[in-house]
Amino acid sequence: MKALSPLFVFLILYLATSIVAQDFYKVPIAVAFLVSSVYALLTMSGAMGDRIKVFAQGAGNPTMVLMLAIFILAGAFAASAKMMGAVDATVNLALKYLPEQAILPGIFLASCFISLSIGTSCGTIAALIPLAVGIAQQADISIPLMVGLVVGGTYFGDNLSFISDTTIVATQTQGCSMKDKFRVNIRIVAPVALFMLIIYFFLGKNITTPTDIGAVNFWLVLPYISVVILAICGVNVLLVLAIGIVLTGVVGMTNDTYDVFGWFAAMNEGMIGMAELIIVTILAGGMLEIIRHNGGIELIIKALTRKINGKRGGELSIAALTCLVNVCTANNTVAIITTGPIAHDIAKRYRIDPRRSASILDTASCFTQGLLPYGAQVLIAASLSGVNPIAILPTLFYPVLIGGALLLAILFRYPRKFV
Repeated sequence: MKALSPLFVFLILYLATSIVAQDFYKVPIAVAFLVSSVYALLTMSGAMGDRIKVFAQGAGNPTMVLMLAIFILAGAFAASAKMMGAVDATVNLALKYLPEQAILPGIFLASCFISLSIGTSCGTIAALIPLAVGIAQQADISIPLMVGLVVGGTYFGDNLSFISDTTIVATQTQGCSMKDKFRVNIRIVAPVALFMLIIYFFLGKNITTPTDIGAVNFWLVLPYISVVILAICGVNVLLVLAIGIVLTGVVGMTNDTYDVFGWFAAMNEGMIGMAELIIVTILAGGMLEIIRHNGGIELIIKALTRKINGKRGGELSIAALTCLVNVCTANNTVAIITTGPIAHDIAKRYRIDPRRSASILDTASCFTQGLLPYGAQVLIAASLSGVNPIAILPTLFYPVLIGGALLLAILFRYPRKFV
C-alpha cells in the first residue's frame, strides 16, 4: 500500500480537510497535489536525482505536453472570444430563436448550444443564470427548476464540446481524436437530450418566450461556429484553436471591440487563467508516474479487475473509478486527469476501444459532477440565483439520465460500432 500512499495523502489533505472546513475550495487543489507530489518523491528509493527524473517523465511525456498546449490555446481562444462579446452574442442568438410557447425546452437548448460552443459549463452558467432567473420571476416559473434546467444543459456541452477541458483530457489520455470520441459520445447522450426537450416542452408549453432580447451580431458568433465545424471535420485540434484565435482577432478588430493590443491582452489573460489547470496537470502526471513506478497503478488495476473477465467489467471499473475520484475532488477535469492513465491501462488490458474509454471517462465525470452540491457549477448557479444548492439537485435531470444512459450503454454494449 506504500505505493498508493501519495493518493491517500492527497485525499486526506484535500477531501478530509475540505469536509472539516465545510468548504471544498478552502484547500487549493494545486497545493494538495504539490504536497502529495513531494510526498510521492519521498516514497521512492534511490538518489533524489533519479526520483525527480521519474517525476519529470510523467509530467513531461508527449501526451501531457500536447494536453498543456491545447489548454494554453483553448484559454487564449476562450478569453479573446469573450472579450469581443462572443458569449453575449451567442446567448442572444440562442434566445432570439427560441420557439414560441416553448421557453423551457428553449432555455435548455440554449444552455446546450452555448456550452457546446464555448466549452465551459461554468461560463455558460454565469451567462445564462441571471437571465433565466429573471424569466422565471416574470413568468411565475419555479426558480430551482429553471436553474436546474440551465445547469443540466451545460453538461451537454461540457461532455461534448471540442474545447472543453474534460474532452481534451479524456481524448489525450486515451489516445483518440476528439472527432471520434464525439461520435461515440453523441450516440449515448443525444437520446437523453432529446428526451429532456420533450419533457420540458410539456412542463412549460403554456409559458411565453421573452421578447426583450438584445440584438444579434452574427459575426461575433463566427469564431465559435468555425471551431465546432472544423473540429467535427477532423482538423487537428491545435490548428482548430489557432484558427479560432485568429478569427477572434479579425472579427474583434473589424467590429472595433478591441485593437491588436487588446487582443493580445485578452489572449494573455486566457492563458494565465489556465495556470491552475496546467499546474495540476503537471503535478498529477508526475505523481501518478511515481505511483506507477512503485507498482501502485498495477495494484489499482488488480483491485478493480479482480473479478472482471471481459470488456463490460473493464468499462464499469473505469466508470466507477472516475465517479469515486470525482466525488473526492469535486472537479470533473481533475478527476479525468487523475484516472485517465489508469483507465488507459485498463482499456488496453481488456481491449476496450480508446474512443469508448474516453467517452466513458467524460460522461461518468459529468454525471458525478452534476450530483455534487459542493461542485463549482452548482455553487455558482446557487450564488447567482440565490437558491440553496440542495434545492437545485432534485431538478438536475439531465446529469442523472446521462449516468443511466452510460450504464445502459456499457451493459448492453451500445453503440455496437465501437464495442
